[in-house]
Amino acid sequence: MNDVTQQLARFIVSSRWNDIPASVRHEGERAIINWLGCALGGCRDVVVGRLLDALGRYAGEPQATLLGRGGRVDVLTAACINAVSSNILDFDDTHLRSVIHPSVPVAAALVALAEHRKLGGADFLHAFVLGVDAECRIANAVSPAHYESGWHITATCGVFGAAVAAGKALRLDARQMVWAIGIAATQASGMLEMLGSMSKSYNMGHAARNGLVAALLAENNITSSERALEAPRGFLNLLATASDATEITRELGSRWELTENTYKPYPCGIVIHPVIDACLDLRTARRLDPAQITAVSITVNPLALQLCGNQSPRTGLEGKLSLYHSAAVALVDGEAGVNQYTDERVTDPRIVTFREKITLASDALIGKAQARVCITHNGGTHHEIFVEHARGSRERPLSDAEIESKFRSLARAELSPHAIDRLIDSCWLLAQLPDVGDIARASVASPIAASGR
Repeated sequence: MNDVTQQLARFIVSSRWNDIPASVRHEGERAIINWLGCALGGCRDVVVGRLLDALGRYAGEPQATLLGRGGRVDVLTAACINAVSSNILDFDDTHLRSVIHPSVPVAAALVALAEHRKLGGADFLHAFVLGVDAECRIANAVSPAHYESGWHITATCGVFGAAVAAGKALRLDARQMVWAIGIAATQASGMLEMLGSMSKSYNMGHAARNGLVAALLAENNITSSERALEAPRGFLNLLATASDATEITRELGSRWELTENTYKPYPCGIVIHPVIDACLDLRTARRLDPAQITAVSITVNPLALQLCGNQSPRTGLEGKLSLYHSAAVALVDGEAGVNQYTDERVTDPRIVTFREKITLASDALIGKAQARVCITHNGGTHHEIFVEHARGSRERPLSDAEIESKFRSLARAELSPHAIDRLIDSCWLLAQLPDVGDIARASVASPIAASGR
């Protein structure tokens, strides 16, 4: 295919709000609520603070809000910081086929842009849906070879989502949209080697900012290759040992990747979730005493073992990508929430000792959202469970009410219950808002409200 980039650009530019099915619009609202909650929950993280210390002194005019934290910086810095805030807890959404976290780069870029250039809710949601669709289609086209080669797919493909969404919001014409895609392509980067470090979330910030840059440059007629995706030295051929360009254009406008989105019940790598489910279910159903457990045998998909086989995490960030740690806290604490992935919990002697009881194996016949766990109790009793579909997966999706509850739990450190209710209502009525920037500004507690909490 010699015109993939142009086909995608023409589709994005010609798409109209009425073309988006009601079910897809609703999924977009769910995604924004989930994303914003994650950003509020992560906005005070030490990584966000350090990043802001480093970049804030060089920030430009105060154009956009730092979600949750308050203060205003230029739109590019805001896109970067807010993307990191929404990813740092590892609680963000996941398009499981490609393992991309679609909302982070797209929503962060769009919200920053919407504050500087007033954007109505319907235009915002339309651009968001198209951005997610584009990045996931490109991710599908290079999966799984791209990821297996060590590229961090949310960063490398997320930059396209941010560029397309921002370009749609800026009303680029078809040729400018081609350029935006090309400028995004030449900025695509991010290595899996960063997983477990602070730079993992910076990859997402980098994608949000660079995607927004791509759209702004294209708006000002900065040209790029018009075959940036499919050319012999383009993205598909350069950053993947195998790719299928037809994944990008197949069923454009009739199949929406946002409908494949999933939302996490646990703040850690999504391939760990079925293991947590299994451990929590066994602990509850069998009323297991952690002190009486002598061995835990876990079998997972090879990808889960490849990404999350760290037996000795040293920090909370590493713990989020450790099957051993997640199984240990699920069985010892009876939960796997934000507090289970702190530096202190990861290094707690009781958890460290329990991790030594756990053994891991992989089986290619087990899906990415599946796991088998066998627990041996004192006296040799065995308890086994197989999780076919993890909680939060497409087969067992979180309900609207559960996503709201997740939002409340993440936002309550920053906002009053009344402010949280108003934000949730605004997100459910997103398409009716005259100014999406109101959501960003409402994410920050007023001094009076803050002192009253």
